[in-house]
Amino acid sequence: MSEKANAANGAIGRVLGVFAHPDDPEFFAGGTFAKWAADGAAITFLIATSGDKGSADPEMTHDRLAAIREEEEREAAAALGVNDVVFLRYKDGELFPTLDLRRDITRIIRMKKPDIVVTLDPTVFWRGGGGINHPDHRAIGAATLEAIFPTARDRLNFIEHERDEGLETHKVSTVYIAGAAEPTHTVDVTDSVERQIQSLRAHKSQISDMDKMAERIRERSLDPNSPPEYPRRIEKFRVIKMR
Repeated sequence: MSEKANAANGAIGRVLGVFAHPDDPEFFAGGTFAKWAADGAAITFLIATSGDKGSADPEMTHDRLAAIREEEEREAAAALGVNDVVFLRYKDGELFPTLDLRRDITRIIRMKKPDIVVTLDPTVFWRGGGGINHPDHRAIGAATLEAIFPTARDRLNFIEHERDEGLETHKVSTVYIAGAAEPTHTVDVTDSVERQIQSLRAHKSQISDMDKMAERIRERSLDPNSPPEYPRRIEKFRVIKMR
């Protein structure tokens, strides 16, 4: 399924990206978010942790790193055109698809009422011979899918959202799974990949070689079916249409 086919059904409206760590939105789907933002979509990032363990600096503390990484994520998101970033502040490296996490994601779904939710693939444990997937990535994918269906849709799930906060139920129309084991959909990010790279440059605490990162993003996104004289860049997703 192509992005053009999806666009034929109407413009992208409200989008919620649900990820485990600061820098996940930019690495996994930054070109797509930049494209959608430029097209007028209202995008919110929901980040489950503040990435408080991602440092080899012997002088670094959890609290200081969390503050650094939250600020980096806000800067990165703004470079994509996203100004609404919410942090749940679960502990980095200790994320599980618990009822508490599902409740928190469900609250934001009911609050923001997204047409599209973007999250990660909970089934991916490794990527060929290229490394092991972070357990937080699997956990956030599982919790988000469980929040989308059936939880956010059915009012008696977490009824306190309605009773105490006045939040109505919400049915998400479409789910985009980034980093999917079996993608079904491509988004043309030829015109937005450089904004993705610019956004990733905000993550100074995590990326030691910015030029190598940029080269990696350009190579990874290159569509092998595009002609060399007109290189096309894409991001891949598994797309689920909710009924």
